[in-house]
Amino acid sequence: MHHTSLIAILVAGFCLAFAFGAIAQRLRLSPLVGYLLAGIVAGPFTPGFVGDQTLAPQLAEIGVILLMFGVGLHFSLRDLLAVRAIALPGAVAQIAVATALGWGLGRLLGWPDGAGIVFGLALSVASTVVLLRALEERRLVETGRGRIAVGWLIVEDLAMVLSLVLLPALADVLRGDAGDPVQVWSALFKTVAKVGAFMAVMLLVGRRVIPWMLERVAGTGSRELFTLCVLAIALGVAFGSAEMFGVSFALGAFFAGMILNESEFSHQAANETLPLRDAFAVLFFVSVGMLFDPRIVLERPLEVLGTFAIIVLGKSLAAYAIVRAFGKPNATALLISVSLAQIGEFSFILAGLGMELEILPKEGQDLILAGSLLSIMVNPLLFAWLDRRDAREAAARPPEPPEHAAPPVPEGLRDHVILIGYGRVGSELARLLTERGVPLVVVEDEQDRVQRSRNNGIPTVRGHAGNERVLDEALPQSAHTVMLAIPNALEAGEIIAKLRTINPALTIVARAHSDAEVRHLIEHGADGAVMAERELAHSLAEMVMATPLYRGSRHLPPAT
Repeated sequence: MHHTSLIAILVAGFCLAFAFGAIAQRLRLSPLVGYLLAGIVAGPFTPGFVGDQTLAPQLAEIGVILLMFGVGLHFSLRDLLAVRAIALPGAVAQIAVATALGWGLGRLLGWPDGAGIVFGLALSVASTVVLLRALEERRLVETGRGRIAVGWLIVEDLAMVLSLVLLPALADVLRGDAGDPVQVWSALFKTVAKVGAFMAVMLLVGRRVIPWMLERVAGTGSRELFTLCVLAIALGVAFGSAEMFGVSFALGAFFAGMILNESEFSHQAANETLPLRDAFAVLFFVSVGMLFDPRIVLERPLEVLGTFAIIVLGKSLAAYAIVRAFGKPNATALLISVSLAQIGEFSFILAGLGMELEILPKEGQDLILAGSLLSIMVNPLLFAWLDRRDAREAAARPPEPPEHAAPPVPEGLRDHVILIGYGRVGSELARLLTERGVPLVVVEDEQDRVQRSRNNGIPTVRGHAGNERVLDEALPQSAHTVMLAIPNALEAGEIIAKLRTINPALTIVARAHSDAEVRHLIEHGADGAVMAERELAHSLAEMVMATPLYRGSRHLPPAT
């Protein structure tokens, strides 16, 4: 049977990414390292299978669209405004320093100024995936310094989106081919006008049409149509923005995500499209790895070390100095500097655009990829050093009260119910339990659901319940019952197994959608599992039996 190049590259990409991603996870590294290594193995610079070099960039482009859609979908202006006084000027200054350092290294290598500027910009932005994972593992997202790190990252992301918009307009200048300054300003003005027109259309039309369309599709009750609708919005807006307004796919997808974020169906949209977004994000990193020539590490080691030094030392020292200049404590400055000591997805997107516009040489892209791999591998070691340092300082000073969001989990709480998940099922369950006076602690990892739960006066722990540190904050040792309202039975099974280890006496009830899921949950230690579809069928059957035809002379119970 004939196998097309598309099938071959998809099979090889996913299989290699899974294998190397699992190894990276095992070594306590970011899976991104594994995905990039998978691309290197599938690339033309290593022996064995070689993926189609014409298909890989197209798959990468879809990955970029879905990555940027996800960035827009989770963009939080509230998080940025909360720390704008330090995050905005601090991130801009740090980007400027890192760009200047990259430009300086480019000059030493004999590159044009434009290539050095693009190179420096690519080194200035940290990976969202790596940073958030490190903060979540250490329960720092909701601390004051964690909020500064997240706000800083948001500013960096916005700066990169702006760079992606302006880079094509300034390509001639950055290549050194610019002639008449009037033409340059004219091109820049046209780009800004097109972007402005696109933003106006999205804000005036998109904000009405997209939520309206989602509401109508959600009303059909078809999960498949809803997922297709979300994907059609992401890809359609990205493609339409490029065709009609001449702006990049990335900007179109980012705005589509931002608009969708305002819809009441944003959570459902994020959850339904997450598997496909993750899959194409993996293919994006694999395709980036395919472009990397690993020989540069042996042939140009000093240049690789220089790039690595800018990322890990230059950028971090600049961030440390800026945070200290704003009067923040040493612990905050160290966390920000360590968090930013790596680069990731935006760096690859910017480097790819620089290559496409013939601004950045191939050597520059290879150095960026080498710097990314090394910095992401070293970043966990830097965080481990920071953890040990924080532990030593904490042991040497009087204990301080931990940072809690209101309302906090009461100290000494006993015989309470832990509710994992505050979505449609969890929020209704929480309402019923609180109305009956049951002491309750919610565990939820989505920020706006966390805020909604806290606004209802429920002590809420933000984070993934699979993380033992998150579970510990909910006090499972003294709890009476755990209710898992999350829809993923495999994920729930892992959480149940951890809960059983912490407190074998817990009563644990979970949510399921099939007999197989019920068996899986029971096998992992659940005392019971409620299959939603079965309970709904029983309720509907009771309603049928309550009609006059079937109840006979019996009367309905009085309404309460």
